[in-house]
Amino acid sequence: MRLPPFLLALCGAVLSACGSAEEGPCKTQTFENLPYLVCEFDASQDTIRLFLRDETGTPFGQFDRLANHVASQGGNLVFAMNAGMYHDDRRPVGLYIEDGEAEMGLVRSAGPGNFGMLPNGVFWIDNGRAGVSETLAFDERFKDAPPRFATQSGPMLVIDGELHPALNPDGTSLRRRNGVGVSADGRTVYFVISDVSVNFHSFARLFRDELGTPNALYLDGAVSKVYVPALERVETGLDMGPIVGVIRE
Repeated sequence: MRLPPFLLALCGAVLSACGSAEEGPCKTQTFENLPYLVCEFDASQDTIRLFLRDETGTPFGQFDRLANHVASQGGNLVFAMNAGMYHDDRRPVGLYIEDGEAEMGLVRSAGPGNFGMLPNGVFWIDNGRAGVSETLAFDERFKDAPPRFATQSGPMLVIDGELHPALNPDGTSLRRRNGVGVSADGRTVYFVISDVSVNFHSFARLFRDELGTPNALYLDGAVSKVYVPALERVETGLDMGPIVGVIRE
């Protein structure tokens, strides 16, 4: 049946509206029949940075507190995600650098939990570029001058195009997980959070096989949360330690 012109116009308007809802940095993406929220930013254009404490030294802990702080400085927080593991008092477990100031030093040794499952790594931002580097490679790269922002976590998910050797495709540890991967040229940053529980191997394959990032880092799984007000996703829960955010005016 042929639709009359006014219905064709109406359908086109609806499709256009639906398409615009999918535009923007964040979208739902299905990989191997599992849904993920993938948020893509340009490190050379977007203001991507790390946050931990307010001007009084109190950890932000929640996205709304951080959003209010950013607004008070004249900015607009368009995206945020927990950005690394932390102690009960919200101190980072490993290296943490914010605006050139280091709060914690680099942890090079193996240890308990996911963080200590070597190789682990560092997500960093510096001079319009970003990267995910294995810990020892990061140490060598920035031995003379640290990047402006950096947060250490673990394990690495993808290392120079290869999956972390300890990841098991049949792993039974299922959690909602979040992580970060960066394109080979250091410009495109992908922040990903699973919308269902997944194992490490499946999560890592998304970064390598779907997003094509040569290096990717696990951020957390116990407190994975995301803030995307444009999609009405403002998640709450336990107070967080380090947070990565994107600011636009």
